[in-house]
This record gives sequence, structure tokens and C-alpha cells, in this order.
Amino acid sequence: MIDWIIVIAFIVYSIFEGLRSRKQSSENLSEYLLAGRSVKGWRSGFSMAATQFAADTPLLVMGLIAVGGVFSLWRLWIYGLAFLLMGFVLAAAWRRAGVLTDAELTVRRYSGDGVLALRALKGIYYGTVINCVIMAFVLVAAVRIFEIFLPWHLWLDGPFYDWILGLVRATGFQLSSADPLLGVEVTTTNNVISIVTMLVFVGIYSTAGGLRSVIATDVAQFIMMIVATAAYAWFAVDSAGGIAGLPDRLVDIYGAEAADRFLSFTPAAEDAVMPFLVIVSLQWIFQMNSDGTGYLAQRSMACISDRDARIAAVTFTIAQIVVRSLFWLMIGVALLILFPFDIDTPVTDTFIGERELTFVNGMDQVLPAGLRGLMLAGMLAALASTLSTHLNWGASYWSNDLYKGVWVEKIRGKTATPAELVVVAKVSNIVVVAIALVIMVNLGSIQNAWLMSLLFGAGTGAVLLLRWLWERINLYCEIVSILISLIAAPVLLLTVEADWLQLLLMSVISTTAVVVTALRTPATDATVLVDFYRRVQPPGWWRKTAAAAGADPGEPLNRLKEFLVPLVACAISVYCWLIGAAKLLLEQDAWLFGLVVLLVGTAATPVWLRALRKSAV
Repeated sequence: MIDWIIVIAFIVYSIFEGLRSRKQSSENLSEYLLAGRSVKGWRSGFSMAATQFAADTPLLVMGLIAVGGVFSLWRLWIYGLAFLLMGFVLAAAWRRAGVLTDAELTVRRYSGDGVLALRALKGIYYGTVINCVIMAFVLVAAVRIFEIFLPWHLWLDGPFYDWILGLVRATGFQLSSADPLLGVEVTTTNNVISIVTMLVFVGIYSTAGGLRSVIATDVAQFIMMIVATAAYAWFAVDSAGGIAGLPDRLVDIYGAEAADRFLSFTPAAEDAVMPFLVIVSLQWIFQMNSDGTGYLAQRSMACISDRDARIAAVTFTIAQIVVRSLFWLMIGVALLILFPFDIDTPVTDTFIGERELTFVNGMDQVLPAGLRGLMLAGMLAALASTLSTHLNWGASYWSNDLYKGVWVEKIRGKTATPAELVVVAKVSNIVVVAIALVIMVNLGSIQNAWLMSLLFGAGTGAVLLLRWLWERINLYCEIVSILISLIAAPVLLLTVEADWLQLLLMSVISTTAVVVTALRTPATDATVLVDFYRRVQPPGWWRKTAAAAGADPGEPLNRLKEFLVPLVACAISVYCWLIGAAKLLLEQDAWLFGLVVLLVGTAATPVWLRALRKSAV
């Protein structure tokens, strides 16, 4: 009973926050999509962390650890560099741009007849395709949670449940994560009820209150998730024999060589060095959110000041890369012991899916009543946070770009009212959810689907970053990058087996295409560039535009250099804290190394704290 009291309390609080913010959020799109640009930095950072916590990510982590050990988690950790780049270098630029979405930025940044087409293309590509794929990942993870903890066939035994079960049988629809004991039809029926219930719940508070209610619930959800995950880590490690015995237990089960591979932060073999270097050097740049595009930029734009936008990014990075990762790391190692497997098992979608599911099975088996309810509420909170964010983000493209910018203003030549735009934003959520559900039923393991999404995103990463740093980037560069992504990604998936080589080839192809396009096609109109420069004050290589705007030609590059130093210092702190703490926890005989690394990270702190105190760039 106490488990469900906690879950119900979370649901009531979330709906209350949505309804409380309804009136203010319905005034206009800025209130609905950006909370009136009034969010404090720490709240924005917690909101980013809550969304990234996601119900699918801990399952992904369990699969990665089983396949490649702790070392494979660098594929997630390295994104911390992109988060810090956004915070120290680009967050203020996003705020000053005065836009609601990345697609609207094209109007500020570029000139030419293709601007409207690019805005529409980005509205569809990011607001629908990419957004729905990410939501589908989350829903796949949700199914794996629902199957264990939500037995609707016991709670709704009667005509209503039988009617839904009859529809499932008639359509032949299947939605289950494995070979369930209850049978595919019953499991599918339970999952359908669970997903519909969750989407209705999320839709009520996120659609009613907009970003204001999303952030308010995110803060509470993040705190709940961290507390619940810490408790899970404690009980999982205790069930596995205690923290001091984890390495020896791994050796007993898997052998010394496999145990070392599971716990290693570096490549286990010489032939893995090149893949590691490629991933560490490229993956954080060549990805669909390299400059924060999406909900990270949205949270930055919602901040009350440039300083708060920087604080948001640093808060988010520390919560994401250090705090959350350490808890998941302990859980992942403990679950290797509690749910052992044959290390010679072929790595297939089925195997990865089974290992991903150990996170949910562990919740059910190691947590006592009360804490199980807290963890379940935490996972539901993670799911709700991610879904609400992506619904709000998708609605921003549909209402602000596709409807307002393209349909009403350009095609019809009229002006949309604020109330009308808010209604469109709310209605578009239904379309986004429907598309995400279609994608979800066709996904296998979260890990493989995630790796595929990385490759598609790698094609656009270079241009998203360069458009802020280099004045020569034009609208043709963005169009070419999207086309390269859509064409090259399927070819590479079919012809190249190693995912690191796929990433390397995509990075080289897309960057070359973007640079050649920038140099061979007409430059953006000087008037547009000057207006953009004066409004945004972008960093980097803007000498010609800065001079035309009456500024010092060297100022943009100096601005970039000014914030690269605290960025590097903060990265040193983040990764030293992560590695040092992990060494102290998992390898007690390496305590001196861990302590020294922690001290190095702490020593770098004053450098980036000074940058955070600045009120303006």
C-alpha cells in the first residue's frame, strides 16, 4: 500500500502544478513554451537533468555495461563536453537570439529564398522525426517497467478489461518486451492500458501548464529520482555482497579477465584504442544536439539571465555526469553479480534487451516496500519528465514554425493570435504522440536503436556548431547537412559494421560537405549578418561582420577564448570527480589514485566558478 501512496502523491502533485500554471501559460507562446523567460538557473539545470534521466537511460546503461563494461559508458559521459560548451559559449547566444525554436533561428541567421523552406524542414525533422524517435525510446523502456509493476489484468478484471483484450486479439497487435509468463495478448493489453494512462497523465499537466509546469514538476521529479536511485544503489550493492566485495564477486562469477574488463575505464585491448579515441574526440560534437538544439537550448532561452543560463548548464552537467552516473555505475556492477550471464553469449538484440531489463527486475527483487514504491515513482517521474519535455518541444515547432511562420504568416499572409497559437501547440501533442507510438512498436533493443540515432544525428552536428562560430555558414550548409545525414546514414549502416568507423566516416563526409558548401555558395546577406551579430554577439570567427557592425574585428574570437578556459577547467572538475569517486568506490586498493584525482578536480573549481559569477558575457 505504501508503494502506491507514493506513486499517487507524485501524480496528484504533477497534475496540480499543471493546472496551477494553466492561466499564465495560456497568455502567449513565450509563456507557454519558455515560461516567460523567467526561470532561475538551478531550476533550469535540474529540469534538464530530469529530462535526461529518462526511463530508458538506466536500462541503456545496464546493456552497455554488460556488453562493454564501464569503459563503454564513455559514450554517454563524453556528452558532458557538449553540455559545457553550450553553457559557457552558446547559452547566452541562444538567449539573445530572441527565438522560440531552433527552426526560427534560421530567420535571424540566414538570408535567401530558401529560408522559409529550411525553417519548415527543420520543424518537421527535429520537431517530428527526431522528437518522436526519442519519445519512442522512452516508451520502449516504459513497457519494460509497466510489465512488471502494473498488472492491470488483476486490477481491472471484468468487462472493460475483456473488451480491450478482445481488441488486441482481433487486431493481432503485440507490445511486449520478451516472452512474458502471462502470454503476449495479456501483456500487450496491460501495456496498452499503461501507456494510454501515462500519456493522459503527462498530457494533462504538460499541455495545461506548458513549460512552466514542466519545469516545476521536473525539479520535484529530479530530487525524487536521485533519492530513489541512491536507495536502489545501496540495496543492490548490499544484496551483491557489499561494496568491498564487488570486484572479488565479479572474478568468482566471470573470471579475472572479464572482471577487469567490466571495471576498466580504459580500452581493454590495443585494438580498442582507435575506437575509443574516435568516440571521445568526435561523438560529443557530431550529434544532433551539438549546440544544445532542442530542449537544452529551450531551457537556456527560458532562463532569466545569461548568468542563469550558464549556471543551468553546469548544474545539469554535474548532476548528469557525476551524481547520476555514480549511482547507476554501482547499480550496474551489482546487477552483473545478482543476474549473472554466460560471457560467451552472442551479443544480439535479445541478449541486450534481457540485460537492459535487469534494471527493472532488480527494482522488484532487491528493494523493500516503500523504497520500491519510491523507485517506481522515480522511474515514472523520469518517464513523465522526458515525455512532457518532448511534447512541449515538439509543440514549439508545430505552433511557432510550421503553423505560425509557414502556414499563417507566409502562405496565408495573416497574423495568428496568441490564443490561437497556444491551442495549436496543445493539439499538436496528439499528433506527436501518435507518431511516437508507431515508431515504438518497431524498435528492438534500446541500445541498438540509440546507436542508429547517433549516426543520423552525426551528419548535422558540424553545421549546428559552426553556424554560431563562423560567419561564412549559410542556409545551404544546413540543407546539405540534413540531406547528407538522411542519405549517408543508411548506406553506412549497411556497408560498415563498426559503429566507431561509421561515426568517423559520417563526421568527415558531413564536415567536408558543409565547408565546401559554405565556400562555394553565396554568402548570407551582410545586412542580416550584421543584425544577427549585434543582437546575439556570437563568439568565434566573425571578423568581417564585426567590423561591418562597428565593433573590434578581434572581439568575437577573444570572446570565444575567454570562455574556453573555464569550460576546460569545469570539464576537468567533472571528469576528475567522476573517475576519482568511482575508483574509491569500486577499487579500494586504488584509493590514493582516486583521492589525487578528486583533489585535481577540486583545484580546478575556482577557475570556472569565477566565470559563472559574471552577469554578462
